Amino acid sequence: MSLKIKQDHARFRAIVRGRIKQNLKQYVQQGELIGRQGKDLVSIPVPTIEVPRFRFGERQQGGVGQGDGSPGDPLSQSQGDEGGGRAGQAEGQHLLEVDVSLDELADLMGEELELPRIQPRGRERVVTTRIKYTGVSPSGPESLRHFKRTYKQALRRQLAAGTYDRARPVIVPVREDRRYRTWKEVPRPETNAVVVYMMDVSGSMGDEQKEIVRTESFWIDTWLRRHYPGLESRYLVHDAVAREVDRETFFHTRESGGTMISSAYKLCQEIVETDYAGAQWNVYPFHFSDGDNWSADDTRLCVDLLRDRLLPAVNLFCYGQVDSPYGSGQFVKDLREQFGDAENVALSEIANKEAIYGSIKAFLGKGR
Repeated sequence: MSLKIKQDHARFRAIVRGRIKQNLKQYVQQGELIGRQGKDLVSIPVPTIEVPRFRFGERQQGGVGQGDGSPGDPLSQSQGDEGGGRAGQAEGQHLLEVDVSLDELADLMGEELELPRIQPRGRERVVTTRIKYTGVSPSGPESLRHFKRTYKQALRRQLAAGTYDRARPVIVPVREDRRYRTWKEVPRPETNAVVVYMMDVSGSMGDEQKEIVRTESFWIDTWLRRHYPGLESRYLVHDAVAREVDRETFFHTRESGGTMISSAYKLCQEIVETDYAGAQWNVYPFHFSDGDNWSADDTRLCVDLLRDRLLPAVNLFCYGQVDSPYGSGQFVKDLREQFGDAENVALSEIANKEAIYGSIKAFLGKGR
């Protein structure tokens, strides 16, 4: 019976995963999930899964092809339209809500987009500790009492003393029977990584464009945290001047002004060289803009900063250009001309929320 229950549960989980994957693109586009952490549960509505069965109507209703009328007659309004705004008595569609963690959704997104496993650079550098249970002791805190070992010890004692009654198999542990788990701290090296998010908040970036950037940044962050438990995130916003902000400000700021993209790249370079220097850090800068820059001279400065300072120090540089009625869209063309063949550069043009899915694939599909 236990095996049957496990098989049914596994089959149900597989069906639910399949239903979620069918609608995953819709869930990824939702901005309501922004701000949640990886272990938070998200309620996903899934249509109720029922075994197909026949439903019989009332006898007086007749069968197929019975009733008044001739072949070819159109259905009357009363026959074809049951709506009418009145209360009905028929059964509706039932939805089952399944709680899924963001980590599970990130894994499903990786399966659906066929994202490869990220290959960290360098050796493990950050050392954390975890608890490992190594044995059993006759003393310890009650929270670590090993109940199975305790009752086994009590059974041995009663058998040895001849007090065990097979007809009335009652086992009563005493203080000397108690056993407790023992543990020790085990060092666990972790590869460390940092993601630097840069967002254009100039006047040409409207609310819709910023919402696209925040939504995509959220899912990129969720996916990378599955590979790097100690992931650090830094957030930059820029118009004509760049500044670092916290996560809350990044996902909710509304600003306007001119655009000088080089200001963001200069600040990103300073952060990387100051706080994350060395070959052991995995660095991922993501820049989102509408492609509108102040001048061609500033674009040339951006190209020089990328080629000489940023690209040699990062795993992958990603630029996402969001369509805007006010932006020229020229910047992605300049980057494609200069770095189109570079292995650690990924470029994406994001027309709308529907394109977020493909943009994530373009960025993370290289697995660097």
